[in-house]
Amino acid sequence: MSAKKQTSEDVTKLLAGVVVLDLSRVLAGPWATQFLGDLGAEVIKIERPGRGDDTRQWGPPFVRSPNGGAGDAAYFQCANRNKKSVGIDFSKSEGAAAVRAIAKKAHILVENFKVGDLARKGLDYQSIASINPGIVYCSITGFGQSGPHSGKAGYDFMIQAMAGLMSVTGQPEGEPGIGPTKVGVAVSDIFAGMYAAASILAALRHAERTGKGQHIDVALFDCQVATLANQASNYLTSGHAPTRLGNAHPSIAPYESFFASDQPFILAVGNDSQFTNLCRAIGAPELADDARFSTNPVRVVNRNALRPALEPLLMKKTARQWLEILANAGVPAGPINSVDVALADPQISARNLLEGDASDIGSATPPFMRHPVKYSSTPAHRPSRPPELGADTDEILHSFLTSDEIAALKSAGASE
Repeated sequence: MSAKKQTSEDVTKLLAGVVVLDLSRVLAGPWATQFLGDLGAEVIKIERPGRGDDTRQWGPPFVRSPNGGAGDAAYFQCANRNKKSVGIDFSKSEGAAAVRAIAKKAHILVENFKVGDLARKGLDYQSIASINPGIVYCSITGFGQSGPHSGKAGYDFMIQAMAGLMSVTGQPEGEPGIGPTKVGVAVSDIFAGMYAAASILAALRHAERTGKGQHIDVALFDCQVATLANQASNYLTSGHAPTRLGNAHPSIAPYESFFASDQPFILAVGNDSQFTNLCRAIGAPELADDARFSTNPVRVVNRNALRPALEPLLMKKTARQWLEILANAGVPAGPINSVDVALADPQISARNLLEGDASDIGSATPPFMRHPVKYSSTPAHRPSRPPELGADTDEILHSFLTSDEIAALKSAGASE
């Protein structure tokens, strides 16, 4: 059941008619539900009245309100488009009852509370499945529903550290600069959110076929370990733990940043023919025939000799000059852009990645990201801005609760 009637526009939405009850906060859960909202699901975000998702206060910067004051934090804006905000305090029994009423008719529920928290409110999987056996219920936690760490809270920064990502991120041991460092975006949260979204869609298909829902247990730690990818595989294959290499790659060379005469840029040479083209482009074709560099495996082994052979040649021109030369030579290379420069790249407008006008940057209605995937038949619909706290409370309550239930909810102070 949806809280709204379907229109002709809904027919093109991949998840038209799917109702998502979103009890999640911060990033991993909201990232997953945002993905579902992008594809046309109706995402009902439950927030505590007067306070809302923690990330509404995670600033500065804040979106400027029309009257010039501070609105919601930019952080909240990144993960909550295409949602409806409903103010319900489900720490109160009346609020929990209202959430159960919505859950009874929802197809998906996503939550990221500590293990056991929702059971005390009658909102855990077993309680919800007893009234809605077909629901796909996804729990996102730091360490999962089992194991020695299951009771711990898990934030992205600590997960990046505990799961090994920071051990391979940062300057090499003994070189100037800091040691292990986190990635500049909360990738552990985002990985978990994407795994959650994919798993939810798979479970939804099963539920549609069989009528049986299930509980999906997503852990940030598990997802981050899984996405160590080649670094984990390298260790499991060799028995040697990978180390920090700065911007270099453990299995490909040259695949790192180099200084031109004015600034650094990226070389991403992925095979031997590209290396041959690189050597010709920089005026040193003999390097491609050097026994130390002729194939990728020997270049990796001899990376400490390769870099000094390339650096003096690359210092002879500016980064812009090299990028043009290497593009013409078929050698993958790119600039190291700041965020503002990256978002001004013409590829952004060509791919329609931003909703809004660049002239509104910093205004009360700044541009925001759109769903990044292109679908030939069922495109993601034009996105709606992240909702103001409680903006959709009345609409949703009247769609799922009786007048008496709404009156009791508000009388108890569990909704405004």
